[in-house]
Amino acid sequence: MANVKQVLAGISTSSKRNRKLLLSISGCLLLVAAVIGIVAGVHSTPVAPSTHAILKSSCSSTRYPDLCYSAIVAFPGAAAGLATQKDVIEASLKITTVAVEQNFFAVEKLLSKRSKRLTKREKRALHDCLETIDETLDELQQAARDLNSYPSAAKSLKQHADDLKTLMSAAITNQETCLDGFSHEDADRQVREALEKGQVHVEKMCSNALAMIKNMTDADMEAELKTPANRKMLKEEDPVQGDKSGWPEWLSAGDRRLLQSTAVIPDVVVAADGTGNYTTISEAVAAAPEKSSKRYVIRIKTGVYRENVQVPKKKTNLTFIGDGRTTTIITGDRSVKGGFTTFESATVAVLGERFLAKNITFQNTAGPSNHQAVALRVGADLSAIYECDILAYQDTLYVHKNRQFFVKCLIAGTVDFIFGNAAVVFQDCDIHARKPDPGQKNMVTAQGRIDPNQNTGIVIQKCRIAETNDLQSVKSSFPTYLGRPWKEYSRTVIMQSSISDVIDEVGWHDWNGTFALDTLYYGEYQNTGIGAGISKRVNWTGYKVITATEAQGFTAANFISGGNWLSSTGVPFSLTL
Repeated sequence: MANVKQVLAGISTSSKRNRKLLLSISGCLLLVAAVIGIVAGVHSTPVAPSTHAILKSSCSSTRYPDLCYSAIVAFPGAAAGLATQKDVIEASLKITTVAVEQNFFAVEKLLSKRSKRLTKREKRALHDCLETIDETLDELQQAARDLNSYPSAAKSLKQHADDLKTLMSAAITNQETCLDGFSHEDADRQVREALEKGQVHVEKMCSNALAMIKNMTDADMEAELKTPANRKMLKEEDPVQGDKSGWPEWLSAGDRRLLQSTAVIPDVVVAADGTGNYTTISEAVAAAPEKSSKRYVIRIKTGVYRENVQVPKKKTNLTFIGDGRTTTIITGDRSVKGGFTTFESATVAVLGERFLAKNITFQNTAGPSNHQAVALRVGADLSAIYECDILAYQDTLYVHKNRQFFVKCLIAGTVDFIFGNAAVVFQDCDIHARKPDPGQKNMVTAQGRIDPNQNTGIVIQKCRIAETNDLQSVKSSFPTYLGRPWKEYSRTVIMQSSISDVIDEVGWHDWNGTFALDTLYYGEYQNTGIGAGISKRVNWTGYKVITATEAQGFTAANFISGGNWLSSTGVPFSLTL
């Protein structure tokens, strides 16, 4: 049999165009490998003492060490020649890739065999799974490439580490997103059960790879800091700061005008009245170049655009510039009650990295009675949203995954209206609770960190948390809280923000009894306003009033590596407290 590591390496670097064929090949490979493993008795196959030692040492830093060790030992050829922790991580990533491909087949099989028994939403949820599985494959392949070049002179250790951790955090999130699509009705559980074992297995494998990456990169950065020359160099690397107007000093006058004014020369114009290049935004996105390294500007003229827009992963460096946040409106009304998944309900969904948007309203008008109904879903890495309104009710803004930044935006909603598992920072935003349905409680955030090693969380800095006019006169009837833990390691930090009396004095709310109260991380730092009082806050193990040192970890510079990419967006930002 061919060297399995070599074959898997070929699979991991394959083009997306040939993915279906390669999925079939890798499926056969896995079956053959499994048969050979059974015949050979993998559990009794001798492992060289040096390999055993490096495997045990590397896997000891993971949450599932037995799985970490056995997955590599059981796969023929995967343990051959492992000499370093980096080798172990590379082998783990390649084996995980094959497991992900098996999940792809499982979803396709369900769609084929159960098609007549599936509801419309279950079919949509399975298609969501195919999309997130496809994204997981891309992320694992990119992680393998990044790991292969680690360490690199082209990136600092910190930047390289953050890129790797972001990719693996996103891959973990995808598995949970797939399963979350089957949580709306009791009938969904049967479909969920058919997929759960495979999805959870991949989630655990990704978790192990993330833990080893964190262990390796943390050790390398600590060693680097111990070098006097490096200590001095790092101290001298001051983050990019803005001038008194809030704009970065490096930003040219021309680039400022691009973000400050609509009087720019766009690549294309969308106008509902037919005076532009296209009448719909979706047409303009479809015509945009793929995998572009140059910024591509789509100007969206004044109008109400009733469409559901998706910016695919291959459409990179797109910019949407509207004529004004009150005059350029993209609106939809998809909802869970209307038969969609939460994931698919988004009026606008963005995957292509380095996406920018300015002067636009993203809206979902499904209303407070139709359950989850997303206005904007963002999974695009290194994306920035500036001077936009994001308006809906339950689940308004889905910050799905990767690194994101929102500045000078208005976000309004009711239940869990900022949710997801991105690493995201909000600055200088107005975050307003709306009037919900009778009997409902408002939750500003529902953060979904699944794994303690994920570099994800919601950070709200120098913002204003208050209420809309329709809630103001009746707010005593509708309790509003800063957030609740959607997943076990939910992480949200509110700092240097103004909090009105719309927020209940306990501050935070549980999700379901004691779930996640000991494992979550909820922090508050230097907030002001009537709702910022901490004397009656919850007494959960995971809640704390954090110190200045802890707060530094949640600045844009540190939490989303803002110093490496925010300067290229042209939006105003602050990297420090």
